[in-house]
Amino acid sequence: MRVGVTVVPAEMAPASVEARTVEDALRTVTVTVPATSANLGPGFDTLGLALSIYDSLTVSSFDDDRLEIEVTGSGAEEIPRDAGNLVVRSIAHVYADAGRRMPGLRIHAENGVPHGRGLGSSGAAVTAGVLIAKGLLAGDVDLDDDALLRLATELEGHPDNVAPALFGGLTIAWTGERGPQHKKLLVHRGVAPLVFVPGFTMSTSLARSLQPHQVPREDAVFNVSRSALLVAALTQSPELLLDATDDRLHQDYRGAAMPETLRLVQELRAAGFAAVVSGAGPSVLVLADGPAARQAAVEVADAVTDTPWEAHMLAVDVLGGTVRDRAEGST
Repeated sequence: MRVGVTVVPAEMAPASVEARTVEDALRTVTVTVPATSANLGPGFDTLGLALSIYDSLTVSSFDDDRLEIEVTGSGAEEIPRDAGNLVVRSIAHVYADAGRRMPGLRIHAENGVPHGRGLGSSGAAVTAGVLIAKGLLAGDVDLDDDALLRLATELEGHPDNVAPALFGGLTIAWTGERGPQHKKLLVHRGVAPLVFVPGFTMSTSLARSLQPHQVPREDAVFNVSRSALLVAALTQSPELLLDATDDRLHQDYRGAAMPETLRLVQELRAAGFAAVVSGAGPSVLVLADGPAARQAAVEVADAVTDTPWEAHMLAVDVLGGTVRDRAEGST
């Protein structure tokens, strides 16, 4: 079996799509949102990392009720072209929260984030919708970072994917008395992400249903220690990543639903690589400590599995989602 390899540095995010010229548009904005990997092993529903694969959407608003949606790229054949579209629902949620009337929309989306693979495609869609609304409402409604995270979390259900999609980098997300919060951290320059993406998908809801409601105290303590260590490993000491990415809370429970994923994780870890299930799976994330280690991980994967995997050599995205008003520039 040969593993296909794609190298995607952060500076090579796809160029934003220019909307077709429409003289009657109220405003046109372009939004770019990165893929994300949540959990990172032990940091269940807490840690997330932004990666250099992107969705790019150009949206025009109109003073009418039109809704025109064009989609290319990953998942394009399954994505609704009506009000049920997750991006549209997210835009509508922000407008309703602000007490503003939803405008007519023309949306052109280029989806680079793989759908149903544990790389935050739904979080990217929600984040895109929230940022589109921010851009379209600029000058009328001010949406700060706290408001963006609150609105995105209300739609997504938890902040671990939308926080890095919004803000980039490594994020710690939690919910407290003031609602969802986050802390963004810079990842050590020696950390080199590698993602193995299979041809099959995995339902997040199914993956969550396989987890027990209670776990042994020893497993809980184990994951607390590894989560704390993982923050240190990602920001200061990449040589600790193998120990820091060990997990007892969710990956093994989900393994029965994606045995190829679990096998690849186990084989890579046995070879010394910090491999984890990306989000709910079935993709596998490797947090390597340099380009040479990434190539070695690809060679291990090529030797130990018959399942076709596409290997993406990525960078950590440090910007998060961006909004550009076609007339005014980036925000």
